[in-house]
Amino acid sequence: AARREVGFSGAVTLGAAADVDLADCLDHFGQDGRTRAILLALDEVEDAARFLSSARAAARLKPVLVLKPWQPAGETRGLTHAGLIVTPDRAHDAAFHRAGLLRVNDLDELFAAAETLGRMRQLVGGRLAIVSNGAGLAALAAGRLRQLGGSLARLDGGAAGASREAVIEVATPAQYAGTVADLLADAGVDAVLAVHAPHRLAQAEACADAVLASAQAAGQRKPVLAAWIGGDEAVAARFAAAGLPSFATGAEAVLGFQHLLRHARLQAELMATPPTADDVPPPDLAQARAIVARALAQERDWLDAGEVSALLAIYRVPELKPVVAPDLEAALVAARPFLSTGRPVALKIVSPDIVHKSDVGGVALDLATEAAFREAAQRMLERVGRERPGARITGLAVQPMAQRAKARELIVGFATDPCFGPVVVFGRGGTAAELIDDSHVALPPLDLGLAGRLIARTRVSRVLAAYRDVPAANLEAVAAAIVAVGQMAVDLPEIRELDLNPLLADETGVIAVDARIMLERRPQQRRRPAIRPYPGSWAKRIALRGGRAFEVRPIRPDDEGAIAEMLKKVTPEDLRLRFFAPVKAFSHAFLAHLTQLDYARAMAFVALDEAGEVAGVVRLHADIAHEEAEYAILLRSDMKGLGLGWTLMTLIIEWARAEGLKTIRSQVLAENTRMLALCRQLGFGIANDPDDTAIRIVTLPVEPLASAEP
Repeated sequence: AARREVGFSGAVTLGAAADVDLADCLDHFGQDGRTRAILLALDEVEDAARFLSSARAAARLKPVLVLKPWQPAGETRGLTHAGLIVTPDRAHDAAFHRAGLLRVNDLDELFAAAETLGRMRQLVGGRLAIVSNGAGLAALAAGRLRQLGGSLARLDGGAAGASREAVIEVATPAQYAGTVADLLADAGVDAVLAVHAPHRLAQAEACADAVLASAQAAGQRKPVLAAWIGGDEAVAARFAAAGLPSFATGAEAVLGFQHLLRHARLQAELMATPPTADDVPPPDLAQARAIVARALAQERDWLDAGEVSALLAIYRVPELKPVVAPDLEAALVAARPFLSTGRPVALKIVSPDIVHKSDVGGVALDLATEAAFREAAQRMLERVGRERPGARITGLAVQPMAQRAKARELIVGFATDPCFGPVVVFGRGGTAAELIDDSHVALPPLDLGLAGRLIARTRVSRVLAAYRDVPAANLEAVAAAIVAVGQMAVDLPEIRELDLNPLLADETGVIAVDARIMLERRPQQRRRPAIRPYPGSWAKRIALRGGRAFEVRPIRPDDEGAIAEMLKKVTPEDLRLRFFAPVKAFSHAFLAHLTQLDYARAMAFVALDEAGEVAGVVRLHADIAHEEAEYAILLRSDMKGLGLGWTLMTLIIEWARAEGLKTIRSQVLAENTRMLALCRQLGFGIANDPDDTAIRIVTLPVEPLASAEP
């Protein structure tokens, strides 16, 4: 840290964390104005939900870097493909990614990333230009960039036509200055790396001054990184004083640039607006829970094929539904309607004791005749009996072969991590899914945007696109299946592992060919999601005096566009009273802050009119201790005087009471007499702000919910 001139605003070791835990520290340093970046050396997470809430809040404000030793998978491995894929390390990676944390591998990388992220403005793109006084050094840096998956900027070829990579060799301080200035002015360049090796014609300090002058003249609109080979402390001090990160080698500088790029992408994901979800009825949760409860009451670890099909239907996951027959003859009867029309069938063993059917010859495909079917069934039963003599065989499953010649085999599922709860899996499917190692994981709940980004992180996403004579797969259908599986993980904590493998995907959509669901019979081993899901149970329909009716529900991230439209219909004066200053425009970042909430810390209710437009919104943000909360409310200017404000305020007070909050408060302009009158009617106390006579402080003690009678 000293070598890199990285200082500390504070250093905390938690020990047993009896009174102050990791989440408390993240909250403190996240709000601390002296802290530019937070560095975590993490062994384990005790309270995943608190950790993720605090980490996400801090990561929205400043870079949070985490160093966690990589761990082996351990002895407790899952039984399904998803269970084998979800290791503790992968679960932690999913949590860090969802919260916007940047994971590093060692102490050197930790402090290098802290130096880069603490000193540089955020990137807007990933195109790096390299300028150096040595072609070899520049080539090494460019090679390292490509190895890390980065992109070199390209320069216009001018009259020559073709563009060229932005790797430029210079010799003198003047050439450094001019080249860096030109690159910073180039719209095709997002950042510049200046590399220097000792040379008698290019003094290190003079070249450094030239680079600094060009960077400062450009106003540091784009990041400039430096790698001055030779370890000249005077040069390093110059760069540090100017706020530019410097590195010992070009390769280290490229890694620093990748930290900038990864952090920028994480920030963009934190504020990304998901696609608007289709307005479809929610799954029948009571029916789904009844299916699971019945199996648990029978002390079963696995759902049978019929129960799996029923659950998939409830969550609208298309399935090539199997017909389960008790014996060979009944299975043949089930197969005849398909065989008679020339459609081959698949035959699978059904046993609660056999998870991976292919391992024991429990799957036969493309059976086109009754003779082939009978022979395959007999051979299957003999082999299973020989290799798994103690397995209970409850029947044979018959399925028509999926007639999707150009479909891709995928896996979608989830498994339960001891720390973070359910973890959703997506990747290339098949019997070797966990061996191929082309999968990524994410924490539920997921929306279509998060599901799409999960797909994009895999290699199999490339073959989901069109190639040669193969049409592109329906990515919306794939994403919808991932979202549905994630919702199942949220709704049904009694499910320990779930596999859809393979899930076939082509241009027509997706269909699950094989599905397994494993239950967790031990209540103490069940895990809720680490991220609080959307509180849909708070949605309701309200009727106001005069006959106006509104749908009121918790806000969603995809409400950003609707909130923007609502704000256009609020008068400038009403906006001034709400935001304490004239407001002319609302950025995406501001609207994302309004709509993308951590429901463990905040709530906002939107009221939708008959046309589905937002008529009003009320919000409440709790403090770190989850004892006090600040409210804010805004109605569309044409909606005042209907009683909507009263209704929304009573609803947010009801939510605060259910959350166990003790006090609601806010600041109100003294001239906002309508809001102050509403506060009096609701029982708020009103006091002058000791620091500003134009502001009133309104406070409401929240009465706790009455305890149930014994």
